[in-house]
Amino acid sequence: MSRAIQIVEVGARDGLQNEKAILDPAVRAELVLRLEAAGARRIEAVSFVHPKLVPQMAGAEEVMAALPPAEGRSRIGLVLNGKGYDRALGTGVDEVNVSLSITDGFGLKNQGLATKDQIAMLEAILAGRANSAGGETPVPSLSATLSCVWGCPFDGEVSVEKVTAVVGALARLGVKEIGLADTIGVGDPWSVTRKILAARAAAPDAILRLHFHDTRNTGVANAYAAVQAGVDVLDASVGGIGGCPFAPGATGNVATEDLVYMLERAGYATGYDLDALIETARWIGERIGRPTPSALSRAGGWPR
Repeated sequence: MSRAIQIVEVGARDGLQNEKAILDPAVRAELVLRLEAAGARRIEAVSFVHPKLVPQMAGAEEVMAALPPAEGRSRIGLVLNGKGYDRALGTGVDEVNVSLSITDGFGLKNQGLATKDQIAMLEAILAGRANSAGGETPVPSLSATLSCVWGCPFDGEVSVEKVTAVVGALARLGVKEIGLADTIGVGDPWSVTRKILAARAAAPDAILRLHFHDTRNTGVANAYAAVQAGVDVLDASVGGIGGCPFAPGATGNVATEDLVYMLERAGYATGYDLDALIETARWIGERIGRPTPSALSRAGGWPR
């Protein structure tokens, strides 16, 4: 197999945002550079959220200012609302990822907005972005990620019909890349396939990007199901660190090195250096004060 799978590295954002340790912007910038040296082409580098809500993500502007320009790399900033988007425009981010919730319960907890109001907020961002196009300052590309697609800590199960409706709404707004996130790690490979098919039918022209958490030890299996269903873009976090501070029990992401190992053993191309990823996972484990939970950071790759 020669098919390429793009892995978007989210360790510097989703990985660190749920850790007890609060790292200085300089350390977070070094993590970004280490991950890029290990092969990350797209990386969620920062989050433009209020520092009182997520102190681990404070100093996004300082992180971006510490990163030298890197041709062929794309640094992504996560935003929850228009204020975050405006902050992102003042930095050197190449992409903005707007986080939305597919459920009202999580949306009200995370952003203070029901789903329909979040979609209206995204529409306003897109309108402002269109008005800014053609100016002297380049406008970052934009994607949107839906959280809690496989289950919500407040509203429970999420139906396929709900996925179809919300993904369809984003497609009608013209969103080119739509992320589907299993925020609390409750998905299984079969439901992954069903919801990918539903999302693809609702947004046939959009790129689907899948984001899995390994909370219940199904993350890698779910990633496998996504690849089998034709998805070419997956999120992962170095060391398997991370989670969501607003979702009870939402522990770590799928580990980048674990995912790279599985895919490359099967013959898929990821562009990552597995040894460098493992070294970086161990490095960030020292910085956050605990070993990272990934299997490869403990066992190493194979063959040696």
